[in-house]
Amino acid sequence: MENNTFGNSIVNTRTTAEKINVMKIENVLYTGRTHTTGGREGSSKSDDGNLDITLTSPGKGAGTNPEQLFAAGWSACFIGAMGIAAAAMKVRLPNDLSVDAEVDLARTNNEYFLQARLNISLPGIDTETATQIVHTAHQTCPYSKLTKGNINVEINLI
Repeated sequence: MENNTFGNSIVNTRTTAEKINVMKIENVLYTGRTHTTGGREGSSKSDDGNLDITLTSPGKGAGTNPEQLFAAGWSACFIGAMGIAAAAMKVRLPNDLSVDAEVDLARTNNEYFLQARLNISLPGIDTETATQIVHTAHQTCPYSKLTKGNINVEINLI
């Protein structure tokens, strides 16, 4: 490991050879790039200019926060994963489907954690088929894979 000194702090960084890869990536499809300053009381901008937001702590201003951004990203990705699952099953998803994502910033023993719920509505699809679509989507959605075994997650078909 390399030690980089920033002010009075030392940050340990891994060299490329030391990075741990869970799965070998064969093809990067897209890389989202943002520049963020000020943390929860700052701003974030994407390199393409499509995202330019003010950040605020939850309940403390007109900006958004990381929990809302994560909820929006996960729910959008989950809808895409349900589309792939439904297509494989030859099922047409309803136009009015929705995913209401809730991401909690929580604290236990002076440590911060996240937990989440995805509340999924697939009107007009029978419960058994909808359950299969949701289960498959949760197994394949990259955000679901990211959270698996890392945070408490509830998936609710409503």
